[in-house]
Amino acid sequence: VQLQASGGGLVQAGGSLRLSCTASLSIYSFNSMGWYRQTPGKQRELVASITISGSTNYPDSVKGRFTISSGNAMTTVNLQMNSLKPEDTGVYYCAADQWGTGTMDYWGKGTLVTVSS
Repeated sequence: VQLQASGGGLVQAGGSLRLSCTASLSIYSFNSMGWYRQTPGKQRELVASITISGSTNYPDSVKGRFTISSGNAMTTVNLQMNSLKPEDTGVYYCAADQWGTGTMDYWGKGTLVTVSS
């Protein structure tokens, strides 16, 4: 299984970016998928997740600003990020839990998001 994240870049604070994660098989093969963020000196943190039934989850830090959704293609999950803040800067990874264990089984390579103040 391969996951490919794309869409990162440089944006000013208050701006928007849309990240996409393309899987090598249908996203409905997974129990859930998520987007994680890694910043220097911090542990990798979950910023959004979506289950096979469409339930979503966000930490308070991004709630109301980030939206995770399945794409039109059955192999894509998107992360729409609005009202970006400098503290959103980091490397964003997509991941998939195939077996419903709560542990991500597959990880893609990250895409860098930089939010300037």
